[in-house]
Amino acid sequence: MRRLYDNPYLVLAATTMIWAGNAVASRLAIGHISPMLLVQLRWVGTLAIMVVVAGHAFREEWPAIRANILWLVIMGVIGFTGFNALFYLSAKYTTAVNIGIIQGSIPVMVLIGAFFAYRTAITGLQAIGIVVTLIGIVVLATQGHLELLLQMTFNFGDLLMLAACLGYAIYTVALRNRPKISAQPFFLGLSLVALASSLPLASAEYAAGQTIWPDWQALLIIAYVAVFPGFVAQLLFMRGVELIGPGRAGLWVNLVPVWTAVLGPLILGEVFAWYHALALVLVLGGIAVAESGKRA
Repeated sequence: MRRLYDNPYLVLAATTMIWAGNAVASRLAIGHISPMLLVQLRWVGTLAIMVVVAGHAFREEWPAIRANILWLVIMGVIGFTGFNALFYLSAKYTTAVNIGIIQGSIPVMVLIGAFFAYRTAITGLQAIGIVVTLIGIVVLATQGHLELLLQMTFNFGDLLMLAACLGYAIYTVALRNRPKISAQPFFLGLSLVALASSLPLASAEYAAGQTIWPDWQALLIIAYVAVFPGFVAQLLFMRGVELIGPGRAGLWVNLVPVWTAVLGPLILGEVFAWYHALALVLVLGGIAVAESGKRA
């Protein structure tokens, strides 16, 4: 087991498969639990685990956490609650395959964000990669019928997922100025913010009469998203970064749409159409070109 944990490729492959499984879980949850209640209960589960794992370290680093509480609140709302709320809501309107492919655009969004925030130089190859990736997203959103651009009839779920990815990209860019807090207490703090900020969303859903209380299948889904995407994947990704560095580890997020394109049809029976394949090639190809430009 230790040998597996010391292998960055297996660690990061497992991480991205878990993230892809989150997209599948969001689709399986439809009709069994409402999206905002799922967000809230996910953070209840993850927070319970984090309190056990990092509660002592959190108390030790409380002065630093308290000094940076506003930063934690903003980033927790944008990167955790906002991302997950839009992520699970988008599953009502689009497929797990679409969710996974759009999620693969996050690295390019981060590249653009870093340019505007820090004036990080963008090379010619990176610019080409950005354009190719955006074309892939357009192909996906229009289901290969580009004439829909003139009618502005995009899949609503795809747009929600794009907004989720944009928020997570902003969160990722902001991590460059992360407070000097250890990883686990830092994650525990964000989890607290995520749970607190999910309460109004779940309350609004209840007030609108749209709450679906979880059945047995939903309880299994909650357990999965709390334990695996919410906790295990975070630890595995930290381990991957520790082994090969953040730059190389970050590239592995591009594997998420590949896993989702496999898991969606296998588990959910979703159709993998020609425009999915084209969008997948364009998104991953664009990211690969952008990253080759970064390395150059």
